[in-house]
Amino acid sequence: MILEKEKLRANLDRVIWDIEEARVARSEHLIVQLVVVSKYTEIENIKTLYELGQRNFGENQVQQLAQRVEALDELPLAWHMVGTLQKNKINKLIDLNPVLIHSIDSLELAQELNKRLESKGRTLSGLLQINSSYEASKSGIKPEEAIDIYKQIQESCPNLTLKGVMTIGAHSEDTKEIRESFERTYKIYEQLQKSGATICSMGMSGDFKLAIECGSNMVRIGSRLFES
Repeated sequence: MILEKEKLRANLDRVIWDIEEARVARSEHLIVQLVVVSKYTEIENIKTLYELGQRNFGENQVQQLAQRVEALDELPLAWHMVGTLQKNKINKLIDLNPVLIHSIDSLELAQELNKRLESKGRTLSGLLQINSSYEASKSGIKPEEAIDIYKQIQESCPNLTLKGVMTIGAHSEDTKEIRESFERTYKIYEQLQKSGATICSMGMSGDFKLAIECGSNMVRIGSRLFES
């Protein structure tokens, strides 16, 4: 559905207000980056959000990302890959040159990425995905293995620059459980700051305020922006 500019402006303003409120409650020094997850929405809505000042957009699938990058080639957008990356899509992703891949969910994937990057003479920035809620349905590194694997990737993958961590909050109605999954990830992020980590990507449309309260400095929001 194509939304009118004023509707998108109102939605964006409301999200930014909520981000600000949560940010200030956590710390006045915290800076939070908004990545708009644009899957399921029309190209026209992305163009309108660009006119309203939004620059960072994310897609869940490489194929969809490719279509968006091509269709919006004339706009200086920063594209993020936020979904699970299959190994057979690595070369295609590298050619699209996203600013950040949020979903490096195993050492094997990192090493495969690095190998392909090396052969193309390219580099890529990414986040280590942590399965902070220990849910079988989610991909990602177990929290207790995250620091070791992060350092292993740094040592063995010179063409892949890790910028921090990402998690998806616990799939639960219990706010306490969701908070715990965010806090668990933030503690790992804190420890990795001395290894150069600067991004803690946590929080989506339903839980981003809670994520920011727990220290997130990057949120991935889609459906909240495209409500009619």
